[in-house]
Amino acid sequence: MTKSELMALYAKKRDRRKKDAQEDVDFIFDTIREVLASGEKVVLTGFGTFDVRERSEKRCLNPRTREPMQLPAGKAPVFKPGRALKQAVNGEEE
Repeated sequence: MTKSELMALYAKKRDRRKKDAQEDVDFIFDTIREVLASGEKVVLTGFGTFDVRERSEKRCLNPRTREPMQLPAGKAPVFKPGRALKQAVNGEEE
């Protein structure tokens, strides 16, 4: 499902205009992005947790040239699904 498909489904289920649905979905994504950028985590009970983890520097190969290169340390967003989401994906009852 793409972001535009999600917005269309949201608009249909909530009887909202597509423009309003787009603003709502964009607001949620922007808020999650801002909170993660500030170093905090976002916990959506029953869905999962978005967090930021530190990545250490590491050596790897350039996929085009196959030459060794160094990837700098940095931060990476991660998502850990909640129990309810895992159960829903596996078709289990809660």
